[in-house]
Amino acid sequence: MPFPVLFAISVAFGLAVWGAVAGNYIWPALRERPSPGNLKPILLLHGFRFLGLAFILPGIVSPDLPTAFSRPVAYGDLITAILALLALATLASPIGTAVTWVFNIFGTADLLYGFYLGGRLSLPDNVGMLGAGYFILAAYVPLLLITHGLAFRILLGWRTPVSRVRSAQGTPLSRSSACEVG
Repeated sequence: MPFPVLFAISVAFGLAVWGAVAGNYIWPALRERPSPGNLKPILLLHGFRFLGLAFILPGIVSPDLPTAFSRPVAYGDLITAILALLALATLASPIGTAVTWVFNIFGTADLLYGFYLGGRLSLPDNVGMLGAGYFILAAYVPLLLITHGLAFRILLGWRTPVSRVRSAQGTPLSRSSACEVG
């Protein structure tokens, strides 16, 4: 089977499995936490985005990996990790909501830009250049994308079916209490 197909299958499986984990375990646990506490686990997870620096470390990836891919991916992840930890530190303050939005928008754009760059540089055709970094893209990036989606859901205050049921039963849940972050 061609390498691009194997790579696409790996990423698709990563998204499917992490999506199932998020839907069955992560989201149910987060929606029960009070705001802004429901964002803390996501921000802590993204604090590990410094792992993206692996794309510029000799011995982890091939020296032939184009710097047009490796540098933006590595430094974008580092910036996202810093933003996540800054958002975590300011979460309960008035600035916390803004910092969390900046983290989430920048972090999502960084991941999508990395996929765009990889495709533009035909990285799936040369997946061997990724070395051990392959596992970051196949297993870790799908988790990051899923949790960015959950963070958007929390920030936008989307109500879950459980919330609607509770509201219908006379337990009011205001939209503002569901999405209040800072």
